[in-house]
Amino acid sequence: MSRSGIDAEAALVRLRPRLRELADGRTRLIGIDGFGATGKTTFADRLAAQLPGAVVVHIDDFAHPDLPAWDRARFLAEVIEPLRAGRTARYRVGAWNVGDLTGAPLRTIPPGVPVVVEGVSSTDQRLGIDWDLRIWLDADREVRLARARERDGEAMLDTWLERWMPSEEAYAKAQRPRDRADMVVRT
Repeated sequence: MSRSGIDAEAALVRLRPRLRELADGRTRLIGIDGFGATGKTTFADRLAAQLPGAVVVHIDDFAHPDLPAWDRARFLAEVIEPLRAGRTARYRVGAWNVGDLTGAPLRTIPPGVPVVVEGVSSTDQRLGIDWDLRIWLDADREVRLARARERDGEAMLDTWLERWMPSEEAYAKAQRPRDRADMVVRT
């Protein structure tokens, strides 16, 4: 697979044989990591569309306002551990600004389907997940900032520059997820 970086369209074509291998009736874990505003959600949806029965899990669903990042413990307990044990995973969809999950939508994931997990630091080594496929999405800082401004508005730009981007860069420097990826996709 490519580590030098190919565009999303070429990546999806190149991944087709591997995706056919992963559609074997067993739970398969595909991690899509990358900096913010690199197109992880869009790419995950497009990749999942090529995998029969695939489910996309968004790391943002595990956001919590009282945590500096996302709730890794809840993600492991509610998604990864049940699936590893051959059980249905069940989790409530969280939001960045809501800590109480009471009444939040409940998602279920049956065992035996491909699970595409997308989000910043989704392939964090501390999770201890044996990924079947890891993909890193990459884009220039200026491109990411322009996308962030368009998506989140000018008012969020300081948060991007002072909080999120430095945190993402620290993660990338410490764990080198790009180097551990099976494929690097330029967006």
